Amino acid sequence: MNHQLSTIHPDARIAEGVIIDPFVYVAADVEIGEGTHLYPGSVVLDGARIGRNCRIHSGAVIAGEPQDLKFKGEVTTAIIGDNTIIRESATVNRGTASKGTTEVGSNCLIMAYTHIAHDCEVGDNVIISNASQIAGEVRIDHHAVIGGGSLIHQFCHIGSHVMMQGGSLVNKDVPPYIVCARNPISYAGINVVGLRRRGFTSDQIAMLQEIYRIIFSSDLNTTDAIRAVENSVPESEFRTNVLEFVRNSHRGILKGNNY
Repeated sequence: MNHQLSTIHPDARIAEGVIIDPFVYVAADVEIGEGTHLYPGSVVLDGARIGRNCRIHSGAVIAGEPQDLKFKGEVTTAIIGDNTIIRESATVNRGTASKGTTEVGSNCLIMAYTHIAHDCEVGDNVIISNASQIAGEVRIDHHAVIGGGSLIHQFCHIGSHVMMQGGSLVNKDVPPYIVCARNPISYAGINVVGLRRRGFTSDQIAMLQEIYRIIFSSDLNTTDAIRAVENSVPESEFRTNVLEFVRNSHRGILKGNNY
């Protein structure tokens, strides 16, 4: 249902059951899945690919041009998965030639005034709280929760099931399953509450606590800490996730809680 006070390009590909309120702008190279609702004053620009049953609130801008001086007008996209909510005045820029797309997964909540810059990868079931600013080419894995007003430096990687304190200044990679807080940003324990809510067992949580005790509290360098974890903690999916994250970190991981 398109409101007569909205501007909808005739080439836009809009599925059945999409609700478009007054004063919405939809450009030509746009795809919107069934059941999605565009609230008054939202803007959907060329390159937007919005899934089913999403809610794009007033003032939000999807697929704006990247804020990157290297951008030369190349054809790129901004993808929003199914059942994702984009709240008031949030912005999701489209990609650049670097990766070609910015992607926000399904079942996410992107709160008001959040900015997700070019070429970011945001997984499923992620919550990014009000006024957080996510720089270019940041990766945020599934089930992460970013506290309000956080600033995440370009190229950082935030692991799955992370709980980040509001107002965090992040310039290092944050491994999965942990709480991070303080200034400078540092390890503050396992995300016990979040993990229990998602079905992790007490034994799995205890194993993660032991892994991170070795990594952050044993006075070993990263290489030796990885070797110590491999020698003392039984192999599992979760051990593999942590060690691969640490090994593959390009910016280095955040400091331990004794920093």
